Formats: sequence, C-alpha cells, structure tokens
Amino acid sequence: MTTLLQLNSSIFSSGGQSSQLAGEFVSTWRANNPEAQINVRDLANDPLPHLDAKRVSAFFTQADDRTPEQQIYVNESDALINEIKQAEIIVIGLPMYNFGIPSTLKAYFDQIARAGVTFRYTGNGPEGLLSGKKVYIFAARGGMYAGTALDSQTAYVRDFLNFLGIRDVEFVYAEGLNMGDDVKDKALAGAKERLLKLAA
Repeated sequence: MTTLLQLNSSIFSSGGQSSQLAGEFVSTWRANNPEAQINVRDLANDPLPHLDAKRVSAFFTQADDRTPEQQIYVNESDALINEIKQAEIIVIGLPMYNFGIPSTLKAYFDQIARAGVTFRYTGNGPEGLLSGKKVYIFAARGGMYAGTALDSQTAYVRDFLNFLGIRDVEFVYAEGLNMGDDVKDKALAGAKERLLKLAA
C-alpha cells in the first residue's frame, strides 16, 4: 500500500493558498489511489520546536549515554523521521515569507536531518538515506520570483531534499497572488491545471 505524507507550512493552516493547492492535489491523487494511506502534518496547528543546543547535543549523544530529557528530544525527532521514511510520496505546501521558507518548515527540516539516520558521511562525501521517494511542492508567492535571483526557496528546498537522498522533486508555482485578481486567478488556474495532470 502506498503512503503519502502531506506537509502544510502556511501560517494560515489549511486556509493558505499553498495548502489548498496541496490539498487539491492529494484529493485528486487519492481518488486514483483509494487504497493509499494519507498522513497530513500541519506545521501551523502543530508547530515543532526550533533547533537549539540541547536538542543538537541529544542527537549527537550515544543512546546509552542520553539523559531522560535527551531521549525525549530524540524520540520526537525519530517519530518525524519514521513518518517520512514510510512515505513513498511527499506533498509540500510552500508559501514564501520574506523571500524564504516558513520558519516552521525549517524547524521540521532541522528535526529530520540527522547524521547516521537520514544521511551519513562517507569517503566520497555525504550520502542521503531517504531515497526512492517522489516529492511534489506547491509554491505560492505574492510576487514573481521563479527563475530569478530572489527565488531562494527552490534551490534551498531541492538541495536539502537531495542531501537526504530525495532527488525526484517536482515544483508547481502559483505566483503573483498579490498582484491583482486577474494575475491571481490566472496563476491559480495554471497551477490547478498542472496539479490535476500530475495527480492523474
């Protein structure tokens, strides 16, 4: 049975444009894969703690030497990693805030990037351990950024996923959403047309 993980990172939860596009993709995909398991993680309603010294120390402490507090931190990270490990398909709703990704998504990335667990260092450099997954990213932006130097999201998210071994990454953009109703309607229509084709 195929498992799909949907990650919503809009501060508006399911009401954000990126979340709505991701949700429409998942609904269409589910209709074609009725036996699949769908897991949804909403990073606005269920935010994760940002990385700090205590958590990093816990991650790098050997299992037998961890304190009870450190083990709690590791268990929280392990649960997220197990969830994404089980998913063959990952769908991310990605708004742009101040030229970057939401801080909640960065916190999620920091929780799942664990040396020896989701990647490892070798004599030939780092090797990702989460291979064999397909990712669809629905990027909603108020302005026009794709293909310009101001688009810091695309390269960063792709590089991060590649680092973990996830190389099959598809971006769908809905841009200009704050540039008037005509531009917004056209952008959303184009994104929806593409997501329907991808979901099929």
